[in-house]
Amino acid sequence: MFTFLPHSILQMATIFLSIVIEALPFVLLGCLISGALQVFLTPQRVKKILPKNKFLGILVGCVLGFFFPSCECGIVPIVNQFVKKGVSEHTAFAFMLTAPIVNPIVIFSTYIAFSNSVKFALLRVVGSFFVAIIIGSWIAYFNHTTILKKQLAASDTQEHDHHHHAKLSGKQKAVDVLLHALDEFFDTGRYLMFGGLIASAMQVFLPTSVLLTVTSSKLLAIALLILLALTMSLCSEADAFVGSSLLSLFGTAPVVAFLVYGPMVDIKNLLMMKRYFGTRFVLAMVGLITLSVTCYAFIV
Repeated sequence: MFTFLPHSILQMATIFLSIVIEALPFVLLGCLISGALQVFLTPQRVKKILPKNKFLGILVGCVLGFFFPSCECGIVPIVNQFVKKGVSEHTAFAFMLTAPIVNPIVIFSTYIAFSNSVKFALLRVVGSFFVAIIIGSWIAYFNHTTILKKQLAASDTQEHDHHHHAKLSGKQKAVDVLLHALDEFFDTGRYLMFGGLIASAMQVFLPTSVLLTVTSSKLLAIALLILLALTMSLCSEADAFVGSSLLSLFGTAPVVAFLVYGPMVDIKNLLMMKRYFGTRFVLAMVGLITLSVTCYAFIV
C-alpha cells in the first residue's frame, strides 16, 4: 500500500510506531499514578513520611523506585506531581533517576539479557545510585534555578485549593483521578509523539555504522553509546538486550554507560521534562547527568 514511499521513510515509520506502542502503556500508568497523587497525596502526609534531613531524603528517593517501580516513559508526570505536593525536589529527582532502573522488572531483565550475569545488573543499579546522589545533592545544596515552570505552579495551587477544601465522596475522588489522568495523558502524549518521531528519524538517518567503527578510545566509545542511548530512546525494560548485543564491540564501560544513561535521559523523556520544568534547570541537570555517567563508566 505504501510501496511508493522511500524505504528510509517506511523504516522510520516502523521504528516510530514501535517506540510509541512500547511507551504508551507506561505513560498511561504514570498519568494514572499522577492523578491518584493529585487527589490523595497531601503536603501534610508528605511531611510525615519523608525525613527532614536532605541527604536522607535523597537516599529515600533512590530506594523508592524499588517499591514504586516506573518506566522512564511515565516517570515525569509522577515527579511533577511529587514536587507540586510538597515532596522535596532532591527526593523527587533522585526517585526520577533511579525508579526506571532500581525496580525488580528492569533488574531481572538486565540479569537475563547478559546471560544470567549479576555483574551488569549490579553495575547498573550502583550507577543509578551514584548519579542520583550527585543530582540530588546538587539540587539540595547548590541549585538556585527555578525547577517548576511558574505558570504550572500557579495553576496547580488553585487546583490544590479546589480539591482539598471540598469534601469529596469516594466516587467523586475516583472520577477526579481519571479526569486528571486523562488531561495529563493527552498533555504528555504529544511530547511522546514528537520525541518518538525525532528518535526514529535519528535512528534511520544518523550514520550509526560510522559511529560503531570508532571504538579505539574508551572515552570516545562511552560518549558514542551515551549518544546512542539518547537517540534510540528505548524503554528500560528492553534496552538491556540491545546493550548486551553491543558488548563484544564496545566492552564493559561503554555498555554500562548505555544502560545507566538511557533510562535517565532520552529524547521523548526530555520533551516531557521540558513541558513541566524550566529549560535552564533541565539543561544543567542533563549536563551533570552526562558528566556523572561518563565518570562512572570510565572508572568501571
